[in-house]
Amino acid sequence: MNKTNTDERTEERKNRFNGESVMLTKEEANKHDAIFINELAATIEDKTAGYGSSKLWNKVRKDLNWFRQHNAKAYMVLLD
Repeated sequence: MNKTNTDERTEERKNRFNGESVMLTKEEANKHDAIFINELAATIEDKTAGYGSSKLWNKVRKDLNWFRQHNAKAYMVLLD
């Protein structure tokens, strides 16, 4: 079975609360990072527009759902 570079788990990410780490593929790491970037941007946007009003929350939910489907174990460690 040939694996491409994107299939290799070369990217470490840690749970922001307990420090537990997981090795991710580049695609998974990009999704993980996007969740937190969009969460921060949505939170800032909500401060002026009202709680939950940012459209970025849809991106956060979409990426969380992607993670649950494609790497449930990493989801449970990093994002649940």
